[in-house]
Amino acid sequence: MWRAGLLLGLLGLGLFVGVMLTSEPPPADPEDASLEIADVASERLTPQGSVVGFAGPAQSHAWLGIPYAAAPVGDARWRAPRRAEPWTDTLDALAYASPCVQLASPMGGVATAALGTLVGSEDCLALNVWAPRFDAAEVPSGAERLPVMLWIHGGANTIGTADAFYEGALLAGRHELVVVTVNYRLGPLGWFAHPTVLGPSPQGVSPNLGTLDLIEALRWVRENIEFFGGDPNNVTVFGESAGGQNTISLIASPVAAGLFHRAIVQSGSLASVSLSEAVNYIDEDPPGDAYSAKELVLRLLMQDGTASDRETAKFFVEGLEASEIASYLRRQSPQELYAGYRLEGNAERIDPPRVIRDGVVLPETPAIDLFAEPGAYSDVPIILGSNRDEAKLFLFQNPEQVSRTLGLIRIKDETRYNLIARLHSDLWKARGVDEPARVLAETSSGGVYAYRFDWDEEPVRLGTDFGVLLGAAHGMEIPFVFGHFRFGDETMSAALFDEEGEPGRRSVSDAMMSYWAEFAYSGAPGRGRAGELPLWSAWSPAEAGFLIFDTLRDGGIRMSLEAVSGHGVLGRLMSEPGLSDAERCGLFKDLFGSDGEWNTETGGEFYAERYADLGCASGSASSNGTE
Repeated sequence: MWRAGLLLGLLGLGLFVGVMLTSEPPPADPEDASLEIADVASERLTPQGSVVGFAGPAQSHAWLGIPYAAAPVGDARWRAPRRAEPWTDTLDALAYASPCVQLASPMGGVATAALGTLVGSEDCLALNVWAPRFDAAEVPSGAERLPVMLWIHGGANTIGTADAFYEGALLAGRHELVVVTVNYRLGPLGWFAHPTVLGPSPQGVSPNLGTLDLIEALRWVRENIEFFGGDPNNVTVFGESAGGQNTISLIASPVAAGLFHRAIVQSGSLASVSLSEAVNYIDEDPPGDAYSAKELVLRLLMQDGTASDRETAKFFVEGLEASEIASYLRRQSPQELYAGYRLEGNAERIDPPRVIRDGVVLPETPAIDLFAEPGAYSDVPIILGSNRDEAKLFLFQNPEQVSRTLGLIRIKDETRYNLIARLHSDLWKARGVDEPARVLAETSSGGVYAYRFDWDEEPVRLGTDFGVLLGAAHGMEIPFVFGHFRFGDETMSAALFDEEGEPGRRSVSDAMMSYWAEFAYSGAPGRGRAGELPLWSAWSPAEAGFLIFDTLRDGGIRMSLEAVSGHGVLGRLMSEPGLSDAERCGLFKDLFGSDGEWNTETGGEFYAERYADLGCASGSASSNGTE
């Protein structure tokens, strides 16, 4: 269920804009304005050619929309990225590049089109750079070069873009870092496993095109970042939600080895799919996903009228040569491809297989098992973290849990709402933080650090306490990491971040930025860059400790030993009083039935047995709205 990342969950935020309209915009941040006028002092001569940016906030320079790979169009669609051609004239890097092809979404994706409209371009492989403001002759070199942090945006690997929501100016300017954010191919253009269209590359034949894009961006950093003052031998990869999942993929990928040196996973996931799931028909052995590459071909043939039903389409395909299937797929426009993936009854999202264990870019072994083998992955220092109320971003959209009347939002049963949110959020922490930390602490020499983001001081608006409704929800930590408090448009930001709470949230944000920067410098967050924060200790086999981020009002920044596990969440569900059998069965299925319906490869057999022990019939489970 958690394959849907931050940006899909944020679709529901637009539903309470009516509540937000009563708020005043937050006071202007003096560091929150950019002058997008070319600054001659920012000109840098790279191996690709000369590039000029502009003076940004916090005494930074910014360069936007630099191509790091050639456009993957025509015959290059579904192929590994190719090096971008050099240019002769100076490149004015003053605006973000086009988003990659995706369905429009109101936050973090593309909000300028109607919800569910196909937007973006296949020509999208570009990145953005922020660095402290130096004249060309003063750019750090040699031992003075600065640590680099490369950000991977979230969005379920189907939506999202490296835009102003992830502006790196404050991180770069305040902490003397070079920050890079990157676009990468999404959805069926980023992960597609039909064997007829995949071509050879130096990495071999792989369906993980989005992953290969990120690896190509890291190669660009290795070859170019020194011209912006960055150290190619000190690169931290960090990302949130699907960006965290992709960070895990880079750690697991032998192709990415050596291209980065630290990693931060914010609300990430170890989820992936097998190659057979991504390729095969649903009635093959082993069966494929309902939206596998072969199933897509059948859908397209039915969509264009070539076949009237699945059986006819399959018979037709079996009579084609591989080259004919490849030609057919390459003729499809993005609109036609996406129409083949539209989920019945939900035209605003698609759910193709992605992050594929192909044995080339990603090992066939699931990440959690790979991490148990010393030397089987990139052994770099790592931070793993989650938000205390991850599930609330998804739960507050469920009409079974909340009511909406004339723009007002009310939780129907706050006790039940918080129970469901806590079970799901703790399971997210168990799967995405504590369980991989336990394994890595035994096999990694780089150091493993964990955190939980607890800030929940959103204001009350028209009787709705957003601290309860959303709290420390999925994605809420992103503005804290980047040091700005933009969350959508000004009205939405004002609804979530009021003036009264500014001192507290600033203190949490400053601490997070400081810890992130110190980790980029040294490989350990320690006490932050100034050495004045609480000591963030490593997770160890002897002590499963993680740092809590919160304001002084709620206990402050502190270490905790409250680790959780999937079995522990199950025990709490089983012992929770006041639940009917049907409610307990429904919650059980919501929590533990999402990974391939309890297939043994994900360890789900244990949960399937416990489900049977409860006497739950397969039809008795009901959704609790956290999908």
